[in-house]
Order: sequence, then C-alpha cells, then structure tokens
Amino acid sequence: MPARRGSQPSQRMGQKKQRLAEAEQLQSPADAAQTPSPKDPCVEMPAIPGPQRSIYFSSPKGHLTRLGLEFFDQPAVSLARAFLGQVLVRRLANGTELRGRVVETEAYLGPEDEAAHSRGGRQTPRNRGMFMKPGTLYVYIIYGMYFCMNVSSRGDGACVLLRALEPLGGLETMRQLRTTLRKGTTCRALKDRELCSGPSKLCQALAIDKSFDQRDLAQDEAIWLEHGPPGPSEPAVVATARVGVGYSGEWAQKPLRFYLRGSPWVSVVDRVAEQEAQA
Repeated sequence: MPARRGSQPSQRMGQKKQRLAEAEQLQSPADAAQTPSPKDPCVEMPAIPGPQRSIYFSSPKGHLTRLGLEFFDQPAVSLARAFLGQVLVRRLANGTELRGRVVETEAYLGPEDEAAHSRGGRQTPRNRGMFMKPGTLYVYIIYGMYFCMNVSSRGDGACVLLRALEPLGGLETMRQLRTTLRKGTTCRALKDRELCSGPSKLCQALAIDKSFDQRDLAQDEAIWLEHGPPGPSEPAVVATARVGVGYSGEWAQKPLRFYLRGSPWVSVVDRVAEQEAQA
C-alpha cells in the first residue's frame, strides 16, 4: 500500500511532462516567429498601413541586405558614380520608411580639392566625419537653416555629396516634411519632382538634420543604402561641373558632378555636357 501511494506523484509528474510536450508540438512556427530575438532589429509594424518595409528589417534573423563597408571603401569619384541607381532608405521613429533612388552626386577629393571642406587637410569638429571610415555621414548646415548630407569615401577628407533622389516610397510623408521644414515659401502643394531635387531638399524630405552627422551608413538602423533594382539597360552617366563652388578657382570647372542622363529628378541639367558626351 505505501508503495502504491508513492507512485501517484510520479504518475502526475509524468502526465505534466506529457502535456508540456504536446503543447510545444502544437505551437505553430508563425507563433514562434512573433517573439523576436534580443539581437534582432525592431520589427514592430506601424499601427496604420504604411509603405512596404525594407528587407533589412523584415528578413528572418535580421539578415542584412544593405550595402556595407566594402561598397563605401572606394575613392570618391568611383563612389560618386557607384551611388547612382542605389536606393537610400530612411526609417522614421514610427516605422515609416522613405525610399529614394540616387540620381545625382558630387565627389570631393580631400585636401587637394579647393572646393572641399577638408581642403589643405584641415580637420575641425565640423568636418570630422570626412576623416572617419568610409560610409560615415558628414552632415553640415548652410545658410543657417538647411542641411546637406555627404558620405565619406576612401582617403582622408574625401566624400560624396548626395544631390538628388528619385522618390520611390513614402512620398506623402516626404511632402509633409518638406512643407513643414521649408522656409520663406508659399504653402502650395509640392510636385513629386520637387521633393528631393537638391541636397537640402532631400534632407528635408528624409528628416535628416545635424543629429545624423558622423553616423555609419553601413550600420545605422534609421538610414541605410540598398542595391537599386536592375533596369533593362545601364543608364548613361553625365559628368559635369559641380554646383555652387565658384570660389574654388579651377576646381569649380572639374567634372566631379555625376547624374543619370534623362532623369527628371536631377537638380541641375547640363545640356552642353550631355551633348559632348554623346558626340
């Protein structure tokens, strides 16, 4: 009789283990996927439907598809050309993603370049991002109110200025940001072409400010670069003089601005350079 009483707890324990095993088997893979790993990026969706989310934030186990250090680690001229056609993604705090295809850039070559903020090799707290590892953002303010975004390349003091994007996703949010942030203009509705057709415009449209200075474009969770979708053919690239650097002597005329020929999203079109390229 005592032995019989002692077997009851063992039976109950065995039944409990069996129920736990059955519960684990019934749990679906979808239920398990809803619990993110502590190492994974935040994948919480916005409360309201938004633009399609990037693969970077929705792929299993946080698998990265973004362009990394190896992309940015090249000389300024080749990086400025390589940027064309790639997609810049900005993820806002509420989870909304703004996306734009890079269509215009400028290269700044470092200490020898009289138009660069790093000319003569001078380093200051303002331009420190230009001397950091490739892929570092250098964001500065002009006219006391507008921001411009550069990305450091290989070589101390060398970088690429992002001048224009073709808006791909989140256009209404871009329009709201541009309307809110632009100064001294009427409140007319902005056309799609006006959203990102200039270095300061694209910063407004993507909510880029000085807080982005010295961030790593290869690692940051709020802004990154992805491979652009393949096109039917490789678009022609126009090389022409940079804009707004007339103070830099002969460097003002060097063909260090690059844009996709025929793109309606470019800030300044150079018809003469286009004709010479076709000749």
